[in-house]
Amino acid sequence: MAQKEIDLPLSRLANGAIQEKLDHELNKIFNNIHDPNTNAEDKRTVTIKLEFAPDDNRQTIKLNSTISVKLANVKDTSVTVITGKDLSNGRIEARELKSKVPGQTYFDDDANVNTDIGKPVDIIEREEERKNIINLQKGRG
Repeated sequence: MAQKEIDLPLSRLANGAIQEKLDHELNKIFNNIHDPNTNAEDKRTVTIKLEFAPDDNRQTIKLNSTISVKLANVKDTSVTVITGKDLSNGRIEARELKSKVPGQTYFDDDANVNTDIGKPVDIIEREEERKNIINLQKGRG
């Protein structure tokens, strides 16, 4: 079998380092493909750039390799935030609006009733009941 005139197989260059880097980048691509937070149809690319820098005598050449990938972007996520000023202390507050309508209660996945920001209504009702309890023993000696 005749010897190749140019014998530079990528898998063996730099003791396999270029192939190792390519395998690492391919792993990133396949993890990105299987990530449910990305669009499945988006294209991913891997680019191998080989740069040849010969010396003045044109006998030795420094071969530099660069491997880059372009992955699919993570899908956008949007939420609605409800905000206002607490009149008792003047501080600004912000919470995620979970009920889709300010002031509206909703059922969560476990069939519990929650406020528009996701706080269970029964906990709020118990807190209000505790505030209204009069301790008749408090003033006694």
